[in-house]
Amino acid sequence: MLDDRAKLLLKALVERYIADGQPVGSRTLSRASGLDLSPATIRNVMADLEELGLIASPHTSAGRIPTARGYRLFVDTMLTVQRDSFMPAQQLAPEQPQKVIANAAQLLSNLSQFVGVVMAPRRTSVFRHIEFLKLSERRFLVIIVSPEGDVQNRVIFTEVDYSAAQLLETSNFLNTHYAGLAMEQVRERLKSEVDALRGEIASLMQAAVNVGSEALSAAQDEVVISGERNLLAVSDFSSDMGNLRRAFDLFEQKTQILRLLDISSQAEGVRIYIGGESLVVPFEELSVVSSPYEVDGKVVGTLGVIGPTRMPYDRMIQIVDITSKLVSNALSHRK
Repeated sequence: MLDDRAKLLLKALVERYIADGQPVGSRTLSRASGLDLSPATIRNVMADLEELGLIASPHTSAGRIPTARGYRLFVDTMLTVQRDSFMPAQQLAPEQPQKVIANAAQLLSNLSQFVGVVMAPRRTSVFRHIEFLKLSERRFLVIIVSPEGDVQNRVIFTEVDYSAAQLLETSNFLNTHYAGLAMEQVRERLKSEVDALRGEIASLMQAAVNVGSEALSAAQDEVVISGERNLLAVSDFSSDMGNLRRAFDLFEQKTQILRLLDISSQAEGVRIYIGGESLVVPFEELSVVSSPYEVDGKVVGTLGVIGPTRMPYDRMIQIVDITSKLVSNALSHRK
């Protein structure tokens, strides 16, 4: 456990490094902490902090910088945030969800000067209408329309060929009996009702439900990213093309970001993920501040800011917290 003196020095070191981006020496730390300690005493405390893995010495510099573990201790135990002291001038109007999400990502980016990310609202894989189009022998196009009007197309291959009459019979049956249900519910009901259906169209229904479920789920896994170019102005990245390239690869692939945001949506309030702590954030140079947002009181997605580990966490927490409330309000009151 750290004593109060060590905690104060670590807090001062992290805050100074976040502000200046330069390794912090004992003399600078003495002035920043406000403690009446000799440089020798401060060096001894810094040596203890380094032994605990909370700070590190880059190259041959006499100064120290925080490690991921040091940032985590700072964020968890030393960070104070004035929740109501910051309010963006821009608001989010109640519009179509896609527009709200795009505006929120841009707002996060503009306010933070880092990268804004928003995961689109999570929806159930409900379909409003389904139909089939024959492409060639045993090859069919399944057209699925969601309640929001989104159209997804998937090609299926079947063991037997189907006539136009059979395709129409299948689509009519699905639309009449199952429209408005989630694909998962349709799949379960088909299992119990399959004996009552003619075998040839039952297998077609099951194939359609399988690809329909995948199609509607894939349509939901959308993340909007704004402000990637802001990282070009961050010295932590602009001075190391390798770091910058890895960051842009992360934004381009999106899979890792989606996984991170999905994990974040399972927690309440603002969460901070510091690079190097785990596989959740794959690069030591990146940190993520995220928060879930709601529609009518139910969590449906996540948003956040991605930036350098050396970021002003107190300001990022305010930006993310308020933006999540703005998004929740805009989506809940959309007419």
